[in-house]
Amino acid sequence: YQKSLSLSVGTKTGYKLFSVTSVDKLDCIYESETPDVYIVERLFSSSLVVVVSLSIPRRMNVYHFKKGTEICNYSYSNNILSVRLNRQRLVVCLEESVYIHNIKDMKLLKTLLNTPSNPSGLCALSINHSNSYLAYPGSSTIGEIIVYDANNLSTVTMIPAHDSPLAALTFNSSGTKLASASERGTVIRVFSIPEGQRLFEFRRGMKRYVNISSLSFSPDAQFLCASSNTETESPPTWQAVSGVMSQERAFATVRLLVAGQRNVCTLATIQKLPRLLVASSDGQLFIYNVDPQDGGECVLAQKHRLFGEDEDKEEGVESEGSEVTVPIQACPSYAATVAIPTTGPVTTTLTGYSEDGGAKKGEVIPEHEFAAGPVCLDDENEFPPVSNQQLS
Repeated sequence: YQKSLSLSVGTKTGYKLFSVTSVDKLDCIYESETPDVYIVERLFSSSLVVVVSLSIPRRMNVYHFKKGTEICNYSYSNNILSVRLNRQRLVVCLEESVYIHNIKDMKLLKTLLNTPSNPSGLCALSINHSNSYLAYPGSSTIGEIIVYDANNLSTVTMIPAHDSPLAALTFNSSGTKLASASERGTVIRVFSIPEGQRLFEFRRGMKRYVNISSLSFSPDAQFLCASSNTETESPPTWQAVSGVMSQERAFATVRLLVAGQRNVCTLATIQKLPRLLVASSDGQLFIYNVDPQDGGECVLAQKHRLFGEDEDKEEGVESEGSEVTVPIQACPSYAATVAIPTTGPVTTTLTGYSEDGGAKKGEVIPEHEFAAGPVCLDDENEFPPVSNQQLS
């Protein structure tokens, strides 16, 4: 099983890949100078990474970063809003369509056309490739969720989850639970999958609306964290997901050092203890200790700077943990990776749509060495099995 947590960060000047090996140690394992990266997704702890840049927002590039090669790139009919992947499927979400690829050869298997307007590209894909459930909004006006089987390419169910539009979705690691929040941010609900039955409901302690920016289950699905970025009174929280957790308050809470920054949260076990990780848009990673028995206010264990300079002292921020910011070592760059063959990387430019916006059933994609050459998805040494969600 994966021993560390994978973290990918895209910025105006490039993207970085990190490995969280301990609370105090954050290894930068790769850095690219590709400009204006707004999507970067890594396949667990493997060498496969998917990148989308604002310079060409309709094109997805798939790289083998350890070899320093581009495997292929794929173009779409409109701007790419999000990408999700597991060991079976790669899903690309546009505002009004969803594309499902077979990740082993990148063949386009299915195009879901005329989906409800989804300007944020909200979707979730279960990391358990044996089911590969995909969840996306079924309405732009109310909180309906469509659950789609990306392996069998069929709709599973529609869940009437909320009265207002959806803001966040996430599966647990086994793909048996789905958590959702609406734009109001007052209620978080958990549903069974594939049945779509409501299992739990959690209400925030405050009645005012907030923007839930992310949801994430712990690896064992016993806890669920939710983060918001509107104000300090609405801190990232985590809440237990079990039969006894019917109370309407957070089990444990965190108040970020800086309010107003977009952030994402995840729960992970690091050095055998439960941790809450929060990455913020200003380039910081906060790692908190969590008491699984009593909950309460989480204690900041470490703060890492992912990019940019540490401005805490300049801004006059005086709080616990502000003095423990750990600088990140220099990342291996493209030039420091394995030398590219003299013949150059094998790159295939692919078109993911026909003139009418429909799928071409993968016939446009020739067989190439994506499956058997530079990326061997069946090689357990290069692509070890994992149990934790990636944070990206």
